Amino acid sequence: MQFENLYSQKNRSIGNPSLCFNFGIPKDIGTGRFPNRLHDHATFIKPAPMRLLTIPMLLLLFSVSIVRAQEEFIPPPAKLISKFPFKLLTGGIITIKAQLSNFSDTLNFILDTGSGGISLDSATADYLKLQTTLSDRTIRGIAGVRRVFFAYKQTLHLPGLSVENLDFHINDYDVLTSAYGEKIDGIIGLSFLSRYIVGVDYDSLKIAVYTKGTIKYPRGGFLLKPHIQTIPIMPASLKDNRQLASRFYFDTGAGMCLLLSADFVSDSNFIKPKRKWYATQAEGLGGKAPMKQGVIKQIQVGPYRFKNVPTYIFDDEYNVTAYPALGGLIGNDLLRRFNLIINYERKDIYMMPNTHYKEAFDYSYTGLGMYVVEGEIQVVDIMPESPAEQAGFKSGDVIMAVANNFSNNIQTYKNLMQTPGERLKILVLRKEGPVVLTLKVKNILTGR
Repeated sequence: MQFENLYSQKNRSIGNPSLCFNFGIPKDIGTGRFPNRLHDHATFIKPAPMRLLTIPMLLLLFSVSIVRAQEEFIPPPAKLISKFPFKLLTGGIITIKAQLSNFSDTLNFILDTGSGGISLDSATADYLKLQTTLSDRTIRGIAGVRRVFFAYKQTLHLPGLSVENLDFHINDYDVLTSAYGEKIDGIIGLSFLSRYIVGVDYDSLKIAVYTKGTIKYPRGGFLLKPHIQTIPIMPASLKDNRQLASRFYFDTGAGMCLLLSADFVSDSNFIKPKRKWYATQAEGLGGKAPMKQGVIKQIQVGPYRFKNVPTYIFDDEYNVTAYPALGGLIGNDLLRRFNLIINYERKDIYMMPNTHYKEAFDYSYTGLGMYVVEGEIQVVDIMPESPAEQAGFKSGDVIMAVANNFSNNIQTYKNLMQTPGERLKILVLRKEGPVVLTLKVKNILTGR
């Protein structure tokens, strides 16, 4: 596989010096030097006076050529259109609020570089009574492939910005709504991101939207040059039993650090044979998919290295990860450690380490699949040989409290369960009455 030179100075944008996306990262990471191109020194077999005349002429010609090389036509500078807040859900998922066309209802959308378009939940489309048309196009997710309906020529109203002439494909996001405990009305991807320059600041939880144009990226970051047709594809290096390089989707809509195709893992044979993996599942397009959860030794993205990275492996029946072209995807539990400038027009993603860069990874494992069902937080799935099974959970249990927290908020409960080694008292309601269970959260890094 061939990779673009990510460290090349040519990758850095040349533009209006007055416009700078500044997320407050003061420290420069890495230095580079231009190669010395004057290795071949001319030898003159003329008298000294002739050499003295010739050399200044060469220098003059050389300096003129440099001036001409710096003359170029450039687009106008990018301008700020709007800046608005976003919310982070479990795993670093970004949700933003918007309105659709002439409807007054405020809707929740996930901002997802892993989406090759823009979409609307089928229940939301029914509620708004949108006119939809069955197309001959199909979409693919971790749990299936299907033909889709479209709601054409819609307008998305974000704070301070209206995006017109959008074709929303219709999909069922009920499983996402149940998993996150918040209504997910749709997903915003390529159809929006390809029209603007978008800055994502995880420190201030703000999104900045700019017009296309010339920009100057701030110091202290790294310019990633992904391949972009619909979803950004980026190179990265993995290390466990051995080191190897591959390509991965850059996916802000995936609430995990790293997802690998089982075929990629098997064929590459780069994971240590004695690694322990735990049964789990993940939610995505089309429903839920069984996976294995564990840790690999290292991943490197550009100059940034992360050790002991939580990793998921799944049998990619529908080839969502596009193996063998790709190895999997890098998700937002890792990407949220950088403030981003996403510039699809220039095929740029500029990454700046933020205050979350050195945060510990989530190594917790419970094997407990809980979802919001009709306003209640219910246990739906229990992984075999997991802490949840050992604690005595049963499918259908209604979770009333976790560690004396009665908030009935699934995000809060999930956060409480992300402390490896903790023994949690969990109050559940069954037909025969309330029961208190003790759940010991396992650490997938240590195996304890």
